[in-house]
Amino acid sequence: MEWQQLEYFQTLARIQHVTRAAESMSLSQPALSRSIARLEEEVGLPLFDRQGRTIMLNRYGELLLKRVNRILKEWEDGKQELRDLVHPEHGEVSLGFLHTLGTSLIPDLIGAFRTEAPQINFSLMQNHSYSLLEHLDAGELDLCLLAEPTETKMSIQWTPLWSEELFAIVPIGHRLAEAESILLEELADESFIFLKKGYALRRTTDRLFEEIGVQPKITFEGEEAATVAGLVAAGLGVSLLPDLRGIDKSKIIHVRVREPQCHRVIGMALVEGGYLSPATIRFKEFVLAHFGQKEKEAASDLK
Repeated sequence: MEWQQLEYFQTLARIQHVTRAAESMSLSQPALSRSIARLEEEVGLPLFDRQGRTIMLNRYGELLLKRVNRILKEWEDGKQELRDLVHPEHGEVSLGFLHTLGTSLIPDLIGAFRTEAPQINFSLMQNHSYSLLEHLDAGELDLCLLAEPTETKMSIQWTPLWSEELFAIVPIGHRLAEAESILLEELADESFIFLKKGYALRRTTDRLFEEIGVQPKITFEGEEAATVAGLVAAGLGVSLLPDLRGIDKSKIIHVRVREPQCHRVIGMALVEGGYLSPATIRFKEFVLAHFGQKEKEAASDLK
């Protein structure tokens, strides 16, 4: 078996069309077909279900693809590790983060880091937790900032960084807008605007309402915290959100919820035992020190 067969197989599995896959690799279609045929002969099983030029991975192909992805990733990591040894002050950090962190925290964090390491670049991905973890496990991300992963079969190392309070977000003029604090059950009859299922914040809000035995009436599910806040401002419902910078707060009120305790913990996730470049290690240590210092300052303020 030749090394290129694995690369051809990976590309064809992604594109699922013989002609287009061949063109993407500057390869003739017959040459690609012969390479895949030799690979199937080597493993002793068909890897694709064919319908003309269009093909789809079968269950054998899906199993092999997982291994091939890891083999090729190890090879790329090996080459990158050698490059990093020669240029430790350069490099790129692939960082994933939750939508709600993109309004201010991520820009501020990266801006502070780049004052110390201006030659290190970032590749950023903003998405919900499940998608971020899949990209992390596939080696497409180095680090993620998200809530603690649950029910995952991946070997993920997650380190808690900070806790943020969730507030009841209501429009100006709402019956509870002037309250100093409320019970969550006081919102039981309201219409709610939440983030979509699969988002870490949505998982937290669902759990909070389960705790008090309330099934919230949801009128809209959004993908961005700014959209949720905007719809609350328009009087279309209420929500639970952290106190986010970067969103328009002129027409909404943040009301503290005293019971149950409404907060979530955000941490840093990485693949346990996976390769981290010097640039990524430097950023990881910066993040740990940054939030460790913030925790010390918060504890000092309480004294």
